[in-house]
Amino acid sequence: MNRKEFLAALDEMLELDPGTLQGPEELDGIDSWDSLAVISFIALVDEKFDTVVAGEDLAKAKTVDDLLALVSDHVAA
Repeated sequence: MNRKEFLAALDEMLELDPGTLQGPEELDGIDSWDSLAVISFIALVDEKFDTVVAGEDLAKAKTVDDLLALVSDHVAA
């Protein structure tokens, strides 16, 4: 999976229009980023990459780029 595909998956997960997320967006500024979205992100990463994101690492994420950094081993540039 590449960056564009991962961002598209995040758009879909967060019920945003395709192409909304580009990377620098602040998570606090995304209305649909809530506790359910956090769980959905963990599930998405597990499903797509068979990897578990540590809760403490996810709690430090402030931007969409931070989320990408958490899965950088699995997402091509």
